[in-house]
Amino acid sequence: MSSRPLPQDPIIRALVAQARQAQVTRRGLLAGAGAGASALALAACSTGGGQARPTAAADVSDTDKTLNWANWAAYIDEDDDGNYPTLVAFEEETGISVNYEVAVDDNNTYYGKVKDQLALGQDIGADTVCLTDWMVSRWIRLGYTQELDHGNIPNIANLAPALANPSFDEGRKHSLPWQGGFAGICWNTEKVPGGLETVEDLWNAELKGRVGVLSEMRDTMGLIMLQNGVDISSPDWGDAEFDAAIEILDEQVANGQIRNIKGNSYLEDLKSEDTLAAICWSGDITVLNAEAGDKWQFAIPTAGGTLWNDNFLIPIGSPRKTNAETLINYYYEPEVAAEVAAWVNYITPVVGAQEAAVAIDPELAENQLIFPNEETLSNAFIFRALSGAEEQKYQTQFQQILLGS
Repeated sequence: MSSRPLPQDPIIRALVAQARQAQVTRRGLLAGAGAGASALALAACSTGGGQARPTAAADVSDTDKTLNWANWAAYIDEDDDGNYPTLVAFEEETGISVNYEVAVDDNNTYYGKVKDQLALGQDIGADTVCLTDWMVSRWIRLGYTQELDHGNIPNIANLAPALANPSFDEGRKHSLPWQGGFAGICWNTEKVPGGLETVEDLWNAELKGRVGVLSEMRDTMGLIMLQNGVDISSPDWGDAEFDAAIEILDEQVANGQIRNIKGNSYLEDLKSEDTLAAICWSGDITVLNAEAGDKWQFAIPTAGGTLWNDNFLIPIGSPRKTNAETLINYYYEPEVAAEVAAWVNYITPVVGAQEAAVAIDPELAENQLIFPNEETLSNAFIFRALSGAEEQKYQTQFQQILLGS
């Protein structure tokens, strides 16, 4: 079976803006249940700018062959027994024992839990964690990450060139991409047999009280703005366009059309059928179908979806830096990246993974959620970088609706 060349050009053209803007994100703000507005503001806005930068922990990897990895749900390959096959192989290959913890539901809530320890340079219980560009940018700016030793990560040579020099981490000194993907819409095919094509379809009367949207401001608002005809990647929009979209969200929450605004836990609402349709993340729906019955479908809305990227980083207080770098290097082997991609169905940053995917399943190599072609990427948009004033204003508006949902 012959392998086909990677379609690098369209992927690079579409993702290069993402790497430079460092703003689009898979998951963002807290999905409010019980959290006060002051706590949300602290988690979202605290910068620690007046504090001294912490000092990196001493590396004990030579004597401590363990590793703690914090990640999102449904974001690594998993077998029927709950094991992670690529991690099992890594442990056997390296002798490093990995504690893989599904600890991240949302960028800001995770940051809120660990920011005080980070500011003191303490071990947060994770030797590597995967977060989104804009949050990784914050950690790097505040000195909360350790500089990577590329000598321990020779497979960095397999990084897609478009992702090699983002503005938040030129030369990838502090981070490396884990996966990327789309935000779009999904629905229960048994309960919504006619399917959905647009964000406006979520507001259909028959779905009242059964719609979920993401607590990530850029994805939920991005999709609504795209539906309104706004190019969210362009610098030519501002308060008027955002306000028009936030009014739509406010109306749909107030009238009971939207049931929940959540982070990664939105999947539980789909499983229980509390929600029948949602704004969602692409690969999650493939995993949901595998775990709970093949009855959900994902689509990029006709007006467009958002595009984002998550990244490995090593927290400043991790005492097992070399172990973490060994793990990152392992996941940049094309065959390993292809195995993960086959399960999570997100865009892999690893050059050579598509060729390796052909050996797993030729159809996998054509999957547009993993190896999108130019046509698919032409309908995916990156939420443009926000100024500090815009960030504060837009997140405050979104939080107010989120807290009232």
